[in-house]
Amino acid sequence: RKLWLCQDSYIEKITQRFHLIPARAYDTPLPLEELSKYVRKDKASKETIYGYQQRIGSLQFAATTTRPDIAKHTSKLAEFMQNPAPEHMRAADRVIQYLYQTRHLGIEYSGSLHTPACLSFSDAAFADDLATRRSSQGYLITLFGGAITWKATKQNSVSTSTTEAELHALQYTVREVYWLYRIFQAIDFDPGTKPGAYCDNKQTLRLLQSSVPVLNTKLKHVDIAHHWLRQEVQANNIELSWIPSTQQAADGLTKILPTQRHKEFVKYLGLSQVPQHLLEH
Repeated sequence: RKLWLCQDSYIEKITQRFHLIPARAYDTPLPLEELSKYVRKDKASKETIYGYQQRIGSLQFAATTTRPDIAKHTSKLAEFMQNPAPEHMRAADRVIQYLYQTRHLGIEYSGSLHTPACLSFSDAAFADDLATRRSSQGYLITLFGGAITWKATKQNSVSTSTTEAELHALQYTVREVYWLYRIFQAIDFDPGTKPGAYCDNKQTLRLLQSSVPVLNTKLKHVDIAHHWLRQEVQANNIELSWIPSTQQAADGLTKILPTQRHKEFVKYLGLSQVPQHLLEH
């Protein structure tokens, strides 16, 4: 009663394509250092830019299909596609080498779980982009223990507080949850629970669940998100719950994590080693 989604053959192919075999062993896709500090003063050659873009394109395919553990890293590297520095090229190669070392990881789905079939997580990292001060946001939705949809991206505008950033991310997540539950309904699948999402920011949840809204913002889109989410919460259409930051499954979609936390993030995604006898077939 288990199913795995794995891209080991594709990962081997791209590693060979960029001449990265034998690959160095890395525990995480990227180091904790800020890549934005590496800015070229000159213009990279066309060959360098093309090679870098090929790497990012190859990584994005894996990141959006079966390897959400590199989604944040690939999104970050994509910011330098127009003029990559040598450090960015080495970072892209490192992500590919990390994939190669973990190429037999697959998203595992189990039909014997006792936990709720569908779980959703929303997270934001306030003003973490040093160049623009825009916040990162991400969501993760799992089904039967494995990730089925996820997102790691930058918010379109600058938020003025952590609460605003979390509120904007939560609206994004809830809309995805609604869309997913409409699919469930269309195929006559009952996940057993109403639409819901976990957030690790108590102030954001307090704004949505309290009887009197107290958010003060001049950002129209945040104000609209606030009122729409309050409407859905007050109408009991969505169930929002607090979760400790240490258990926030979407954490790795908003920030680069150290080794131990990255390993925990991989487990939250449902990524596990595919049994050897299945790989042989």
